[in-house]
Amino acid sequence: MKRELLKQKYEKYKLTADDVFKHQHYIIITRSGIEKIQALENIHINYDVIKCETNFAAVKATAIKETNTIQTFGSALKGNSFKDGNTNTWYALEMAEKRAMSRAVLKLTGFYELGVFGEDEAEDFKKSNN
Repeated sequence: MKRELLKQKYEKYKLTADDVFKHQHYIIITRSGIEKIQALENIHINYDVIKCETNFAAVKATAIKETNTIQTFGSALKGNSFKDGNTNTWYALEMAEKRAMSRAVLKLTGFYELGVFGEDEAEDFKKSNN
């Protein structure tokens, strides 16, 4: 059932092998895949900066698709390793924004309930895939 629903969504959003990869425990949609979905669904997102410091940022995203509106958050903590942070970039605010956007799009389109995440949500997804 879940596999069939995912297949339908992949076809609906014209996702290719470059847009999706399988993590050990999750299915990940790449940034390009998220943007395809957002464009096809005409999802509009407004962002509010909750906190922005040198090595930490949190962003609230309010996403609207037709008559559905959701709010979700993204955060990023710069660390020297994944033990003391969840990103290795100094662009914490931009990373928090991308994570909030990924969550918003995937939640509005039903991917989250199928166990699908965005690659921007956690760099360790990408790290463990390499």
